[in-house]
Amino acid sequence: MDDLLRAGAPRPRIAVFAGPTATILNTPDLVTSNKARARHGLPLRPARFDILRPQRLAAPVTLYVEAFSAHPLEGDAAGLYAPPDGWLDEHGTFHSEQPSGDATPVHVVELDPADGLYPLPYMGRQADGSAWEETSTAPYAPPEAARQTFYPDARRLYEEIERFGLADHGTPVELGSIADFEFFRAAPSGGYTTGPESERLGQDFFVYYPYHLQSEPGLADLARATNHVQAVLATGEFTGVQWLEGSPTVDETLYWLGLVVDTTVPLVGHAAQRRHQALSADGDRNVVDGVKFIASGVALDERGEDRVGACVIVDELVYSARDVTKVDARPGGYEVTGGHGGVVADLGGYGPPQLTYLPARKHTHRSELRLTVLPERVAGVAGSLDSGVFPVDVGTKDAGGLVPAAMPHVSITKYSRYAATGAGTDDPPVAEEEVEILARIDAGLAGAPLSGFVCEGMSPFGMADPTRNAALGVAIFAGMPVVRTGRGNTGGMAYRTDPTFISGNNLTATKARMLLMAALLKFGALPPAADPFHPTPDERAATEKAVSQYQALFDTH
Repeated sequence: MDDLLRAGAPRPRIAVFAGPTATILNTPDLVTSNKARARHGLPLRPARFDILRPQRLAAPVTLYVEAFSAHPLEGDAAGLYAPPDGWLDEHGTFHSEQPSGDATPVHVVELDPADGLYPLPYMGRQADGSAWEETSTAPYAPPEAARQTFYPDARRLYEEIERFGLADHGTPVELGSIADFEFFRAAPSGGYTTGPESERLGQDFFVYYPYHLQSEPGLADLARATNHVQAVLATGEFTGVQWLEGSPTVDETLYWLGLVVDTTVPLVGHAAQRRHQALSADGDRNVVDGVKFIASGVALDERGEDRVGACVIVDELVYSARDVTKVDARPGGYEVTGGHGGVVADLGGYGPPQLTYLPARKHTHRSELRLTVLPERVAGVAGSLDSGVFPVDVGTKDAGGLVPAAMPHVSITKYSRYAATGAGTDDPPVAEEEVEILARIDAGLAGAPLSGFVCEGMSPFGMADPTRNAALGVAIFAGMPVVRTGRGNTGGMAYRTDPTFISGNNLTATKARMLLMAALLKFGALPPAADPFHPTPDERAATEKAVSQYQALFDTH
């Protein structure tokens, strides 16, 4: 990839962020090898070979490697080779000259700890002397009796890719030769649980394996991670960002970062459908492709500024983060959403990355929602549907960036036919039947002054049944904007049919949620009506005017 270093261009420097529940940073359980079991008299596993895991030598060692054993046809081309370093006779004695009788030609290899990692049998055992059979001491063990399989950051991942990755023509996979890397932890997948600054599962790091210990980051964690990314990029020291996260959600986070992070460098995200070190681990190739994409400069315009926005790079394709989603847990399990484009570049084959189209939506340094232009305070709403709704002041930004406690809370509600509980068609739409929506409204008024809803309705229009629409109308006039999107991966646009609702365009519900959260940080709550169940004409007009501002963002981002 040396051709990626353009003449006269500064050496790329990439910031690599470890995000939550990232399979790309996950490794198979460390299981005790048969070498260790035989050494300590433990029952052997019924396997032909021991699994080799990357580990470090503690001291130098000399090995004799059988010549012509790297390929079944190596010996067939023996005439093309230099003589071996020596021979081992039938007793294992080394000879620099070929002895009489049977002898094995060998290469002499001096291994040193400074060489780096080597694949070796795993010799670790449990504290009681028994073998490790899984990552925990026993099934469903508590966190204190379970080891971690996720790396705390991407440093070890990148080292192993370079150390064990094999390029197409037998040369090493090059990362450090074309870019410098600095590694950061933003809501990471693995944590340090001992020592004076020990971290807590579910608060400082977020895993999904072992499955019974799964944890998820919250809105405050998203705010802190966003501030971290913005602060790192504000130094001006980096050519691009690689964000590593779990495959089901990496596109949502990257879309969010592309909306709010003010930067002119590429933001790319990577995930994996298979763990690192596992058979056909796809995440390793995704990382290499991300480095290739950033270092190539193909995402930059004539001013050297990013022109494609936040992307997800998987399976040798570069997707716009706005327009991609995971549909299956296998390589190739991503699809374009929205029905209009989505793949911004191709990374397949041996050539450099090639752009296929430029997104028309605003992003990063062009976004109207970037952190540097968001206000520090907006109006929120509080109260209750019974006692009344009133505006409150909300501090959303401080010197450190977003205020975690002020992050907007946006709920998703999904339309489905035959959900009404009324007795028949003569029953009028009654908002009170939508108990869940009304409960969420009151919960928002009680504890989340910036709240909103996304309704995943009919495809592609986003409309729901009259009862749900009526309940969402109450939310709107209680100060909570509502976005309508089509069902699932809709290719059509959710056009506006009611000026009090926001059209989600061709966004999926999860992406519309991220955009509405960012929009709430810019505009704050809608003006609440004195009685959200019965707004006056003037209150309706004020709401429609406020909603039009939101709509302009949804039409352009």
